[in-house]
Amino acid sequence: MWPNGSSLGPCFRPTNITLEERRLIASPWFPAVFCLVGLASNLLALSVLMGARQGSSHTRSSFLTFLCGLVLTDFMGLLVTGAIVVSQHVALFDWQAVDPGCHLCHFMGVIMVFFGLCPLLLGTAMASERYLGITRPFSRPTTASQRRAWTTVGLVWAAALALGLLPLLGLGRYTVQYPGSWCFLTLGAEPGDVAFGLLFALLGSLSVGLSFLLNTISVATLCHVYHGQEAAQQRPRDCEVEMMAQLTGIMVVASICWMPLLVFIAQTVLRSPPVMSPTGQLSRAMEQQLLIYLRVATWNQILDPWVYILFRRAVIRRLYPRLSARPRSLSLQPQLTRRPTMQ
Repeated sequence: MWPNGSSLGPCFRPTNITLEERRLIASPWFPAVFCLVGLASNLLALSVLMGARQGSSHTRSSFLTFLCGLVLTDFMGLLVTGAIVVSQHVALFDWQAVDPGCHLCHFMGVIMVFFGLCPLLLGTAMASERYLGITRPFSRPTTASQRRAWTTVGLVWAAALALGLLPLLGLGRYTVQYPGSWCFLTLGAEPGDVAFGLLFALLGSLSVGLSFLLNTISVATLCHVYHGQEAAQQRPRDCEVEMMAQLTGIMVVASICWMPLLVFIAQTVLRSPPVMSPTGQLSRAMEQQLLIYLRVATWNQILDPWVYILFRRAVIRRLYPRLSARPRSLSLQPQLTRRPTMQ
């Protein structure tokens, strides 16, 4: 435990930053513009998704439900965390004076972990759904697809929330981070901090790796069906390729945005000797690295909706009209054949 005074909670570490430095670093314009752009992007994606869900097939309806869950999660993450960060940057309040009991810090730590893990776990759930839909089309029921998808989204939210609550139950700690405007898990050498940091980093990395594996198999299967001999017996349909293009884009964005932070957390908590001093202090270089990687990770919430908006057939055909003249890709769903009628 760090010596913070009898009236302060356990979320405060020495940061050695002056108010003038905070003014230079914590400008309110960047987070405010960032949040507004992100919220507008996700609202646009939600409106497009609502229109696309009308009259969609069972398979596509299930996939669009997962996308709705992802976009809704990104929107709420930007709204809640942005409100705290922008308010702090505008007021430049002293966190110790405003939140001596660490209630706000603990709340922000929970939602940072929750909204950080949810897109990665939802990406894995979407990859699993498409993997089964492409490689095992006959083993999946065609009824109640939307209800099953929303149940999966709810389970993902519950799992991410349960993980985020672990520091409040004694595994790890949430602390105020440089430059004093946000709270996140502690990169210390205490066993609880190491365990929680590794759990967060490994679960996020495993989600990205599993998504990559399942999406690779799904794309390879689509290519095999498209170019195989059985292609002539299938009904032309290109929604499978459209969904896989969107899912692959989501996976690439999540990997680029989140893997630097996840690797940095794992390397930091495992480093020997520990990077955090016994008094809870990190070097300025380490604090700045964590801030940069966190900002890169938050871009995921802005780029996710644009992957769906831009990777739709209507948009691609407008940008590249020659695609509309090409043969469409093939459905893996079973088709009914008509019997010839007697004349």
